[in-house]
Amino acid sequence: MSAASGAMSAASLQPLLRVEGLTRRFGGLAALEDVSFNVQAGSICGLIGPNGAGKTTLLNVVSGLVAPTSGRVQLDGAEIGGLPSHVVAAHGVARTFQNIRLFNDLSVLENVMVGWHLRRRATLIESLLGLPRARREEAEARDSAQSLIRRLGLERLSATEAGALSYGDQRRVEIARALALGPKLLLLDEPAAGLNQSETAGLSDFLASLRADSLTLLVIEHDMELIMRLSDAVVVLNFGRKISEGPPEFVQRDRRVVEAYLGDDDGAAALLPDMVPLDPPSQEARARGCGAAP
Repeated sequence: MSAASGAMSAASLQPLLRVEGLTRRFGGLAALEDVSFNVQAGSICGLIGPNGAGKTTLLNVVSGLVAPTSGRVQLDGAEIGGLPSHVVAAHGVARTFQNIRLFNDLSVLENVMVGWHLRRRATLIESLLGLPRARREEAEARDSAQSLIRRLGLERLSATEAGALSYGDQRRVEIARALALGPKLLLLDEPAAGLNQSETAGLSDFLASLRADSLTLLVIEHDMELIMRLSDAVVVLNFGRKISEGPPEFVQRDRRVVEAYLGDDDGAAALLPDMVPLDPPSQEARARGCGAAP
């Protein structure tokens, strides 16, 4: 068992996210076809596959941006498949996007505070009149945002407009805004895209620290070194179907995965000529991260 996996308590080894028979069609195109897997509480599950494999569509369905054609999505036992995105967020799902979506004219602090909005209980009238509950919640939102900004090393940029930030800093602000929601499950769509080697290393350490805090992550990433090092388990999609899942050491040696990336069996054989086929991951191994839905 890896050091990262060993950090999880036995109590946390329960599926937080269950995806069962998930299918999403756009007209005659099946972007997802009968996809099933679990994500264990307190783990990092990597979601990989070639371009067009259906990864972002899966995150869109889980986060409520797109309704499933069929199948189920459950979070902590509650059915969330087909619910509007703001309701899914209220259940504890936060996400970032492949294309950064910040308010460019707002400061870093203001952008992160936006993520706190679902925690607010003050009414519009209370906010307009500056009544005690509204003032208290505004102070709590500011304190929470500043704490996240410090944790991500953005304190010196707190007052800077988001549109003036570097690409890497914008990525970090978007993650901080998602965390301001206080989620159970964090969905990240290519968080290392556009980052340099140093920024990627810092991101890896930060995501590992979130796992240590018992947050559950489902991460799409094309940086294979990062995702294999960071993940407790990995799910692989190709043409909308799940073709492999299990611990990173199993997935990266699975011939089906190599073929999906290289395009043919000859390429796989050339890359791994002496590869010894591995047995499918055990239930114990699956309990460390992603696992097949029952």
